[in-house]
Amino acid sequence: MPCHPIAAISPARVRVAAVVWCAVWLLTGCSTQVSPPSPTSTTTAAPASSAPAPAPSSTAPGAYKPADANGKAQNVPVPVMPELAKENSKAGLEAFIGYWYEQLSYVDETGDMSAWLPLNSPNCRLCAQLQKSGEDAYINGRWIAGGRITVPVIHVQWSAENVPAATVQVIQERIDYYNADGSVGRMRSEASNDAFAFFAKHIEGAWTVVDLGVIA
Repeated sequence: MPCHPIAAISPARVRVAAVVWCAVWLLTGCSTQVSPPSPTSTTTAAPASSAPAPAPSSTAPGAYKPADANGKAQNVPVPVMPELAKENSKAGLEAFIGYWYEQLSYVDETGDMSAWLPLNSPNCRLCAQLQKSGEDAYINGRWIAGGRITVPVIHVQWSAENVPAATVQVIQERIDYYNADGSVGRMRSEASNDAFAFFAKHIEGAWTVVDLGVIA
């Protein structure tokens, strides 16, 4: 079931699909209504990347093997937060957003949320729904194949007075779903190219996601 769009923070009207986990597990009410702050500075774009996230900053022992119909992913590269992503600056927020999506992609491949969950505020409703959906995706031996995420463009609207906002282009690979016995769990989700509004605060030396939603 598609998520409902939120108010855009860019003049462009972007046609978007649902967050993949919301669509997969048929959660309802997965939109988050937010009132974005007005832009106070020129937006910037992160360099485009054609490589799927997560970046191989740290690799587990053994060769990486993506998930397929025969089993779960193995030795998935573990994203490592760059020092810049801890900085309370426009560049720091851009780096943090990139890292956050690397971690989300890692969750998709492995079901391991231990590094991703602490990045989110309890008040981020869509984050909580993503958590619930991700847990369900790997319960009782289930797994998914594909779904790796790339964020080619990040536009940050920096503000010292208000919560900094960003628009993020999120590209996700096709996803296939499998039950513990290897049977097909549900109809595959096709690849998507979506736009999201991303809001974060710098709290006690670290960025925390406070709101997230799909842009229409």
